[in-house]
Amino acid sequence: MQEDNNTSALEEQLYYIGECKKFLEKKTKEIGRPLYACVHTFGCQMNARDSEKLLGVLKEIGYLETEDEDKSDFVIYNTCTVRENANLKVYGRLGHLKNVKRKNPHMLIAMCGCMMQEPDVVEKIRDSYKFVDIVFGTFNIYAMAKLIYNRITSGSQVIDIWEKTKDIVEELPTERKFPFKSGVNIMYGCNNFCTYCIVPYVRGREISREPKDIIMEIERLVKDGVKEVMLLGQNVDSYGKTLDNPVSFAQLLREIDKIEGLERIRFMTPHPKDIEEETLEVIRDSKKICNHIHFPLQSGSSRLLKLMNRKYTKEHYLEQVEMIRRILPDVSITTDIIVGFPGETEEDFEDTIDVVKKAKFDSAYTFIYSKRTGTPAARMENQVPEDVVKDRFNRLLATVNEVSHEHIRRYEGMDMKVLVEGKDDHEEGFVTGRMTNNILVHFAGDESLIGQIVTVHLDECKGFYYMGRLIED
Repeated sequence: MQEDNNTSALEEQLYYIGECKKFLEKKTKEIGRPLYACVHTFGCQMNARDSEKLLGVLKEIGYLETEDEDKSDFVIYNTCTVRENANLKVYGRLGHLKNVKRKNPHMLIAMCGCMMQEPDVVEKIRDSYKFVDIVFGTFNIYAMAKLIYNRITSGSQVIDIWEKTKDIVEELPTERKFPFKSGVNIMYGCNNFCTYCIVPYVRGREISREPKDIIMEIERLVKDGVKEVMLLGQNVDSYGKTLDNPVSFAQLLREIDKIEGLERIRFMTPHPKDIEEETLEVIRDSKKICNHIHFPLQSGSSRLLKLMNRKYTKEHYLEQVEMIRRILPDVSITTDIIVGFPGETEEDFEDTIDVVKKAKFDSAYTFIYSKRTGTPAARMENQVPEDVVKDRFNRLLATVNEVSHEHIRRYEGMDMKVLVEGKDDHEEGFVTGRMTNNILVHFAGDESLIGQIVTVHLDECKGFYYMGRLIED
């Protein structure tokens, strides 16, 4: 039944893509020029993957891609709401677009993603940003073509927010940012309800895709030139639990590992409370799964971890890190850390510093706690003063830099395989690539290397990246 529902939803969207295409062909003839679309992404890798689908549909309809919002006839913001700053950025950009739209009568503006799942945000757009044409959320991303059609035919603002869905529609046109690598959603939603996090409320409960559908998608990507896939989920360790015939994440990895032509497999993100030895053993035994695990800590204080509803302690986290390194001795471990969670004391903060020193992360994404309305943490007392948070944040950053820079240096002098991802933004005649451990390396080379896996000698560690030189295979 689930597969029939998905097929029906796909067929409906393909119909509306066709109808929008007819409209755009007519409009192009009327105004005597092509129409352009710009997709702007805020937030995580799952949002980035969604944006590739949105752009794919827009290009299938007939829009040409541009990165210039001011010259666009269709602008869509795929929003994030994990931190308040992301919301403020969106409102700021909308203010600018209002003036742009006044000069372009053909312009349509759409907003989608996590921020749109918040009722107060939708109400604000309805009341104060009436020039926004289409508003939709996370559950009906795939239905954009129908919403565009509804806007064209009605001439009125279209707002369509769903609270949940059982449909998983992945077969629509997609425009990948990189021809040689791609994200692949293996599941949606989250069941963890960390007290600081809005994601379960805006992305819904966990839904896993069928293994055969994931395998088929990756096989198609490989045929299209993809060398590396990133398996995406809010908590990949709990993959498969919602399926009629449950499959573990380790089992899924084994099947993906068998795909011929695929050279690299990454995944994001495991949860410290769920990671299993079997998964680590699959990584150890594979030549394709990358030697990198992103392992979010959030806090080193067991007291705060309980308030965060993370379901592990400081001691358990360090035991998990020890297990990872026992099975994968040379693995690169990165993490996320929040500073200034409500009630955080100096002792709590020192516990976090202690974990950073003991775990020896290769790098850490450090964040100042952002109060998100609707989460339990937003109602907690003892919000930490801003000046205290900033001081702790700076001290954490200094510790992370010191520990990580020393630890990451262990690769200096080695020859490593590197997937070349693009031109170096800072050095003319250089390219940038990523090693299996997810560490960047910059080296002299031309654009013909982009998309290739090459051998690079690591000459010098520069902190969180390396300078190297190409070794002719």
